[in-house]
Amino acid sequence: MYTWDITYMARTIRGLFFYAYVIKDIFDKSIVGWSINAEESERHSRALFARVLKGRRIQLKALHADNGHPMKGVSLMGLLQDLNVAVSHNRPRTSNDNPYIESLFKTMKYHVTYPRAFDTLADARQWMADFVHWYNTEHLHSSIGYVTPHQMRYGQAEAIFEQRNDAINRARELHPERWGSRPAKQWIINREVVLNPDKKRMNFFKKMRHLY
Repeated sequence: MYTWDITYMARTIRGLFFYAYVIKDIFDKSIVGWSINAEESERHSRALFARVLKGRRIQLKALHADNGHPMKGVSLMGLLQDLNVAVSHNRPRTSNDNPYIESLFKTMKYHVTYPRAFDTLADARQWMADFVHWYNTEHLHSSIGYVTPHQMRYGQAEAIFEQRNDAINRARELHPERWGSRPAKQWIINREVVLNPDKKRMNFFKKMRHLY
């Protein structure tokens, strides 16, 4: 299951913005697709998804987004319908309906290298390319056990967690007094991720769980 949204990127010309279109996998937290454009448009949305899905062995089952026109445009919906992708949208005035992408945008905007404003579209795209590389391959993501999204995505996290568990179990055997009656923490992969655990929406999202 993917989630996606658009966020503003301020320009050096006051009142003008570039727009970052970003798609994220909710299981491994990878940024799987992005583009930076000078305007919000359904045309850019469709082009991004066509590029991300073209030629990839991806069985995208579900997609969640906000309610804006670029997210609900006819051509984009047509593409997703052709691919049998179930689509859901945020409820009106419910900011926590897309928590994974909002968390990503906060990480992005608070990154130490994020500038106050961008001079050109090329500058914005270069910064975003560098950020995506860092986020996917270097950022130790807390919600997936302090491994990188790519380590989770490409099956490396399990071996990392086994090494951690072996080390902490050996340490507990050597120094049981440090733990007392507490068990040693065990790192595991959470293989079921729900977009929004709101009980009122659980029946709907049961159909849209990302199972591995």
